[in-house]
Amino acid sequence: MNSLQKPKREIPSKRKIELFRKRLLLWFIKNKRVYPWRKTRDPFRILIAEMMLQRTKADQVLDIYNDFFSEFSSPNEVVRTDLKKLRKILYPLGLKWRVKNFKDVCISLIKNFDGKVPNTRTKLTLLPGVGEYVAGIVLSVAFGKPEWVIDSNIVRVFKRYFGILTTKEGRRDRHVIELAQAYIREKEPKRTNLALLDFATLICAPRNPKCTSCLLSNTCHYYSFEKK
Repeated sequence: MNSLQKPKREIPSKRKIELFRKRLLLWFIKNKRVYPWRKTRDPFRILIAEMMLQRTKADQVLDIYNDFFSEFSSPNEVVRTDLKKLRKILYPLGLKWRVKNFKDVCISLIKNFDGKVPNTRTKLTLLPGVGEYVAGIVLSVAFGKPEWVIDSNIVRVFKRYFGILTTKEGRRDRHVIELAQAYIREKEPKRTNLALLDFATLICAPRNPKCTSCLLSNTCHYYSFEKK
């Protein structure tokens, strides 16, 4: 492996990031996943959906999401219910520790934000159980803000395509965050972030990535230097 093939810690060029984004958005037009929380701009629905999606596959969340919003349409309604009812609705998601988070988030929304989901990363991450990833998704999807998102799946895509080095906790690496910030754009931030998430799930999977059917493979570090 020569020096051009070695993984690096530096940010890829603007041109390479733009090429990556352009091809990803073309792929997304025909291959995007459709879910009810992607069809709404209601910040509360999107926030709750993203809390449900933590460590859970999207298809498993669909019925629970619908059940939740057939019962509750606002933070006030969640706060007024008891934990037993919440547990019954959220039980299929597993991870019982999450149930209280839903109520705690709604309490915080009412107490600190007049019952409305805040529209800045700083304020969103003050909510119980809401981290940088959920904040970025809510801001880009609900508010149309060009905010970056990073999770383990996105780190994997960046590592493979751009050939960057990361630590074990890659989503906390400064240069990975800078890459995500460079990837997002002012125009259509929702579509830009969702394209990356869907690509990570459907094509650049953890095991057996579909490299031979990937339209990014001819410029991908992993396919060119590691998989072959």
